[in-house]
Amino acid sequence: MMLKSKMKNISIILYKPKYAGNVGSVARVAKNMGIGNIIIVGTSGFDCEEMQQRSTHLAADVLDKIRYCKNIEDALGKFNYIVGTTARLGKGRGPFISPRTAANDIVNISQKNKVALLFGPEDTGLANDQLRLCHSVVTIPTSREFTSLNLSHAVMILCYEIFIASSEATNTQEVAPTLARSQELEGMYAQIKTLLADIGFLNPENPDYWMMHLRRFFTRAGILSREVKIVRGICRQLKWYAHYKKT
Repeated sequence: MMLKSKMKNISIILYKPKYAGNVGSVARVAKNMGIGNIIIVGTSGFDCEEMQQRSTHLAADVLDKIRYCKNIEDALGKFNYIVGTTARLGKGRGPFISPRTAANDIVNISQKNKVALLFGPEDTGLANDQLRLCHSVVTIPTSREFTSLNLSHAVMILCYEIFIASSEATNTQEVAPTLARSQELEGMYAQIKTLLADIGFLNPENPDYWMMHLRRFFTRAGILSREVKIVRGICRQLKWYAHYKKT
């Protein structure tokens, strides 16, 4: 028995795309690979005719269902697993995995979780502030002479790998459980950050340094909703105790 990706649980998130033609092309490749959900963050008012021309009439249903969000936190809030993409490398942006590795993970995770594939603006890509929201970060291997990919090409490569991984997967591996949603995790991280700042653990000049490592730790652990509640309960108790000792 084959374990296929649940394409209905996978969405493409375009963060501040600049060109209507690229949005149309993304809709076309999404349709090619069986993905019907696209969310656009931070920009709207694209030329509908240009999007339709680039998507072709066969992907009109994908265009019609596009959802627009003002900020990235709202767009990602209900997703359980977020895959960011980048061509720019750096210690604070990874660790990085290949599209194929990501695809194999997504086949399993998408069974019980909402998965977001996050792509940045055509000219700059995703910044660190967006990548910190991601559970994993994909970089697509290219020639060193020209590393930049067209937005729709990058989308196609990742979606193709998911499609192929789905057709080759089996049900021999245990299905990943339902993970905590992004908005739950962000609430937890904010609470941890406040607590660690209050007790002087974080460097006030660079508080996100240790938070980046904590985010990676919890991502590796695959934290569940009930575990988020436990961590937040511990944070509340520690904050109360620290205040009690001061008084």
